[in-house]
Amino acid sequence: MNREEIINNHYNNYSEDDRFTKDNYHSLEYTVSKTYFDKYIKPGDRILEVGAGTGAYSLYYANKGYKVNAIEFVEHNLNILKSKIADNMDIVAEQGDAVNLSRFEDNTFDVTLVLGPLYHLYEDNEINKAISEAIRVTKKNGIIALAYITTDGVFASWAIDHLIDGYPKSFDDNFKLVREPEEIFGTFYIQEFKDIMSKFNVTLLNSVATDGIAPLMEEKINALSEEEFKVWEKYQLSVCEREDLQGYSCHMLYICKKN
Repeated sequence: MNREEIINNHYNNYSEDDRFTKDNYHSLEYTVSKTYFDKYIKPGDRILEVGAGTGAYSLYYANKGYKVNAIEFVEHNLNILKSKIADNMDIVAEQGDAVNLSRFEDNTFDVTLVLGPLYHLYEDNEINKAISEAIRVTKKNGIIALAYITTDGVFASWAIDHLIDGYPKSFDDNFKLVREPEEIFGTFYIQEFKDIMSKFNVTLLNSVATDGIAPLMEEKINALSEEEFKVWEKYQLSVCEREDLQGYSCHMLYICKKN
């Protein structure tokens, strides 16, 4: 199967729609990400979300009165997103691919969110194209936020259960996870992703661990009471930019400004 078939098959059989709401652990990524986006998104900004899923972020900002364009690769997810659009929302949701945003002119958006596509791009040229397209359609001094998954975060939280059957199919002799469509998700070392971004004309604003060590403590995080979890959220927000604590976060955000 090709990339399109593999990714569509995955999300046709996975409930993306309740991912951020089904438990404490999964909600942490959403809360931390949204907290950072809210720091930069200003009244009147036009927002593009590439890889909008079922609309967790796009619908949130459309409901707050922002003009939003949402691009989603998977038809199943897109249909769910469209079903949630209310009459008062200024949002256009379309099917598309992060590597080709040619429907949009240069310098169109104040804020561009790329919060899923880099999970599912496997070739260097595709990764670079998705990043360059996001930058191209963003206005000068606009904000671009790119989410990616870390190699060590996935190794410690997933591969630990596949140390025998996972080699060499899923990881190599250096414990680098294999990046190919059959593995569904592609990962990066944190410094590796920073090195990729250094080739583009952007300025790094924040490198954020959106779930931190939570992937290694999922059961404990989910067992916290609502009051206890509020404290954990505050903790994660207080340490999410500390480089000494980021390595085992599964999800990272690279927030930058277009020069």
